[in-house]
Amino acid sequence: EPFVPASKRAVRWYTCGPTVYDSAHVGHARTYLSFDIMRRVMTDYFHYNVLYQINTTDIDDKIILRARQNVLVKNLEDDASVDFEALSALADRALAEARAKAAEKKDKIQKELDEAVARSDSRSVTEQKDLLSQAALKERNLENDAAAIAAAQADAAGAKDRSRLVAAAKSVLADMLDREKGHTITDHSVFNAHARYYEREFMEDMDALGIRPPDILTRVTEYVPQIIAFIEKIIAK
Repeated sequence: EPFVPASKRAVRWYTCGPTVYDSAHVGHARTYLSFDIMRRVMTDYFHYNVLYQINTTDIDDKIILRARQNVLVKNLEDDASVDFEALSALADRALAEARAKAAEKKDKIQKELDEAVARSDSRSVTEQKDLLSQAALKERNLENDAAAIAAAQADAAGAKDRSRLVAAAKSVLADMLDREKGHTITDHSVFNAHARYYEREFMEDMDALGIRPPDILTRVTEYVPQIIAFIEKIIAK
């Protein structure tokens, strides 16, 4: 269909930005590079006056979880009362709990896959096989964590490097600490700082790829009252 701007040569373009809980990956690069190419075609070739806006999601369960976990792991690393041996024991317990949880999840997926096969549900079979592949990847990652933890523990006779041990066990320690102490992290500045850090990193990564910055950058946290009001209208209908 012909592209007809609502107002002569002026085009207002909104793009959903990333959920800034972790570093950008190749999927982000592909998405925003594609948008950048289209934007350049619109502005440099067709000479439209494009106002380009990106909105980042800076409040989300994943942001809250990751920020909380990072603080808890850092607090543990900085706690001088937890010596190397105690830290090593915590890492072992965290790894054992993670393995048990992963095995339980894998068994559940396998059971649901068997049931899907029995009732000839091809769609569910495909979904469960994908989940089973993800579970297998999780197990491999845990074994890598186990090897790194063992290597850090084996060095105990020498440096007793707590930082190395924390880094090796961070993934499993983060999950365990969050289950036990996550409720104690309630300072909103922790979550805000986490989101700002990864938003900044994302913009730096896009700049490194030669992607033009947005004309306007907004954030979900800047429009929470409007979002609540909009959802209330939907519920009312």
